[in-house]
Amino acid sequence: MTEPSPIPLRTATVRTAAVLLAAGHSRRWGADNKLLAPWNGRPLVSYAATLLCRVPVDLRAAVVHDPQVGAQIDQATLLSPDGDDQAGSLRAAVAWAGQVGASRLLVLLGDMPFVTEGLAVTILDDCTDDTPSAARHPDGRPGAPACFPESLFPALSNLHGDRGAGELLQDAACVSAPAAELVDVDVPQDLSAG
Repeated sequence: MTEPSPIPLRTATVRTAAVLLAAGHSRRWGADNKLLAPWNGRPLVSYAATLLCRVPVDLRAAVVHDPQVGAQIDQATLLSPDGDDQAGSLRAAVAWAGQVGASRLLVLLGDMPFVTEGLAVTILDDCTDDTPSAARHPDGRPGAPACFPESLFPALSNLHGDRGAGELLQDAACVSAPAAELVDVDVPQDLSAG
């Protein structure tokens, strides 16, 4: 009598999602919405929106509060922030990621126009089931862009205030990038970096 063949183990499919956080209030910029500021002939947010469309993920969304910003973002589900604090955008993104069954969530920022597709893909690839990945900023800290595994979604959902998810990235796999690629535009002078 022959033994039955073992049943092959099923590997879980990793469903990837990317979200562009573009619902900030531009407090340090001035009266206008910095994400709509013209730069090299295009609105500032359009650079991060193009990156969002190019990263190889299964699903895409953007958290926005200004319809004019939303109009600059193609091929993505538009979400409203969950509250008026910085963490409200993350909470909205994570709620969406959970609803669509994502296993990984790549977080991009609308005011980081210099991030390359190569950096975003490396960060996405370095994220595991248990360990987030992030860009290593010039000061040594991990930060955006960053990718979070589903195991951290509950902790992201419980964030409040304007501190972001930095505390959840302390043990992240860090990816080095040139300082100029990681410029976060807060004031008009920041655009001179590119």
